[in-house]
Amino acid sequence: MIGRVIGVLRSPWTRWAFVLVAVGAAALAVHREWDDIVAALSDMPPGLVVAAFLAGLVYLPVTMLSWRAVLADLGSTLPLRQALGVFFVSQLGKYVPGGVWNAVAASELGADQRIPRRRSLSAMLVTVFVSLVTGLVVGVPGLALTSGGLSASYRWLWLVLPIALALLVPAVMNRLLAVGMRLLRREPLEHPLTTRGTIAASGWSILGWLVAGVQVWFIAVAAGSEVGAEAWLRVTGAYAIAWVIGFLIIVVPAGLGAREVVLATLLGGVVPDTAAVLVIVLVSRIVQTLCDLLMAGTGMLLLRRTGQEGPVPEGPTSEVS
Repeated sequence: MIGRVIGVLRSPWTRWAFVLVAVGAAALAVHREWDDIVAALSDMPPGLVVAAFLAGLVYLPVTMLSWRAVLADLGSTLPLRQALGVFFVSQLGKYVPGGVWNAVAASELGADQRIPRRRSLSAMLVTVFVSLVTGLVVGVPGLALTSGGLSASYRWLWLVLPIALALLVPAVMNRLLAVGMRLLRREPLEHPLTTRGTIAASGWSILGWLVAGVQVWFIAVAAGSEVGAEAWLRVTGAYAIAWVIGFLIIVVPAGLGAREVVLATLLGGVVPDTAAVLVIVLVSRIVQTLCDLLMAGTGMLLLRRTGQEGPVPEGPTSEVS
């Protein structure tokens, strides 16, 4: 039975179907909001919107480097071109209902590069975990160390910060990942994450949050927000916290759209105008969707040029369900 499932997943028809569904879902998201997009963009300086788009293009490779660092720490050092291709195409899975398809896509594309599926899935799980933790590390100070500070309703976030920092300690992270793997009924990591690998993955992830903050800040400035380092810091903190809370709530059906709601709430201290806040939330989501589509196309071209000349994985290479 498992062999049949793997065979279906590896079929070229299944992969093209996945790409078509993912691209269609992303295009539908843009189409639904098209009138609002045009209205929002009509009053924005084009230069700032383009700058936000370029920041989005930088954000994706930076987050890829965090995933690549984890993958290398687990035993598979993927060349940069193949890593870009696998990661960019796998991100289309975010637009397919279910919440797991980007990890599935990464494991299948990674198998073409001779990376065991078990290792690919483990690397994606660890990368998401690192993103959540570093999002808190960036988000809490970003919101608190500005003139507005954290309101009384959100001061509990300060309690989360030391916990988040503790989670980045390799010994603690390895224990939590072992428990998580057991709960998910997955095989444990082939070997514990090292300090060097954890620092590299966390460093790239933090840089990714800062770049994402630049992207949203450009849009906020275009919508009438303040210009300056303090405004950027608060926007970055708001975006990071919104992403983390949205991810945790989206695990259950009631979390749909939670990220946008949280971001709009936290941006209230930077952009007093409610209409401007809604514009920022809308445009930032659409800009990132367009970046995902463009980079996915780039990833397909990279994978086509490189073929299946991937690295020989270290350790066991058997297929794992």
